[in-house]
Amino acid sequence: MAITIKDVAKMAGVSISTVSRVLNNSKPVSEDIRERVEQVIKETGYVPNPVARSLVMRKSRIIGVIVPNISNGRIGEYLSGIEEVGRMYQYDLFLCNSYGELKEEMKYVELLRSKQVAGMVFLSWKLQEKVVDLIKESKIPTVFVSKNTEEFEDIHSVGVDHFHAAYDMTNHLIGLGHKKIAFLRTSIEDDIQDSTVFKGYAKAHSDNGLDISMNYVLQGDASSDSGYHLAKQLIEMREGRPTAIFASSDEAAAGALGAAIDTGLKVPDDISIAGYANTAITSLIRPALTTIHQPLYDIGAVSMRSLIKNIEGAQDVPETIRLAYSIVERSTTRALREDEK
Repeated sequence: MAITIKDVAKMAGVSISTVSRVLNNSKPVSEDIRERVEQVIKETGYVPNPVARSLVMRKSRIIGVIVPNISNGRIGEYLSGIEEVGRMYQYDLFLCNSYGELKEEMKYVELLRSKQVAGMVFLSWKLQEKVVDLIKESKIPTVFVSKNTEEFEDIHSVGVDHFHAAYDMTNHLIGLGHKKIAFLRTSIEDDIQDSTVFKGYAKAHSDNGLDISMNYVLQGDASSDSGYHLAKQLIEMREGRPTAIFASSDEAAAGALGAAIDTGLKVPDDISIAGYANTAITSLIRPALTTIHQPLYDIGAVSMRSLIKNIEGAQDVPETIRLAYSIVERSTTRALREDEK
């Protein structure tokens, strides 16, 4: 049977409140009583209940983390950084998988509020106003990680500049001679032209005097299956097949690579493919995938550290933190010859 604080108090010959004061260092206790209580704790192996302890101290050591898809490689790397910093500062995580659905996100915000978490790290493929308003109303300190955080005021966020990342990758492909660049957007929740990444893709075309064909712009989800089926539509075009595909997730880009190979195309000889994020899959598949490197682990770690500083009352926490990104050129892209342009 588990030892309780009541058992410790009885064995040490003191009150429950005295044991609590020893555990929490909340009020002075004589040295002999402290030693007696600590000896009983050592002998019995008593472990304080963290929930009860947080209620007494009015301070939780639990951080809620809401993610859109725990099986996604990108999310796993974020979580590694979040967990590492949480452990360093002795915070535990309460992980919630929303599957990217607004209803589930709202439900988990309410659940975490009921659990009296100290704060939240909220990861989403696309932030929506309803859930942001609910989190603000809850008064729970929160750091957001999403591609569209710039659409909201008075929120703390960590990430990269997604507009310029997409702009730079599209510009890179244009610099290789590609003028027929397809775009696979990995979200289906709203108009594709509202996407931050699409806007970067579109601006690069505009700045280079190129028009966008919306026949080249398709949207699905972030999975390899979605990327496969969308790319197949592009590859099977009777006229004007794109010479390059830019997908806004590495998984979708890997699916596009599979579709190209299955339809008899060589990558990058017949078509170039680029991804987004530089997850582990990009260097494992063959040919290795050109992509935009985002410091996913660092984003998770900085999000957690920023949140903890906010929880602990630091005054120097910036509202928006943007980390550096870079283009990683591997084997799935190449420059077109003059006769191919």
